[in-house]
Amino acid sequence: MLSLEEGERAVRLAREAIVAFLGDHSRIAPRLGGTFKERRGVFVTLKKDGLRGCIGHPYPDMFLSDAIVDSAISAATGDPRFPPVQIEELDAITIEVTILTPPKLIEGKASERPKKMQIGKHGLIVKFGLVSGLLLPQVATEYNWDAEEFLSQTCIKAGLTPDMWLDEEAEAYIFEGQIFAEIEPSGAVIEKSLS
Repeated sequence: MLSLEEGERAVRLAREAIVAFLGDHSRIAPRLGGTFKERRGVFVTLKKDGLRGCIGHPYPDMFLSDAIVDSAISAATGDPRFPPVQIEELDAITIEVTILTPPKLIEGKASERPKKMQIGKHGLIVKFGLVSGLLLPQVATEYNWDAEEFLSQTCIKAGLTPDMWLDEEAEAYIFEGQIFAEIEPSGAVIEKSLS
């Protein structure tokens, strides 16, 4: 778990990375130690009158500091659902950083999957063959979904049919997320609770 101070640093790092990249296409090289030198999964979410971009690293494949920088730049410029963020927009965008635990396979029968996950605690990855979809833990609570709807929506995110999670060949993984978010653009940072 990160402290609030570390969470603030994570959110500030994401904003710094976006400002630098939108300004002159430079990638900052963070010099942070401790938790930031651990390999962690992370997602950066940008909000402006709803979602404005969200990209990340589901698996702990990079140092946290590098994963934050990479995810922040990608959320601002590489989310295919949105046009790239313009630097003038940053004064109207809030940033949220979600630090992830490593994904854990839900074992057992496919039909039992909803009983093995907890809304308000778990995020989801559904994989089938070469395709996969991921939804962060906060998505289910924001939309007031139950476990079955969360699984169905994660399948849709992967481009699969909504009931594909019931296929024994599909894999479902759960993970947890610790969420730090700006209250207002460039403002104070809080740790968000999902309960």
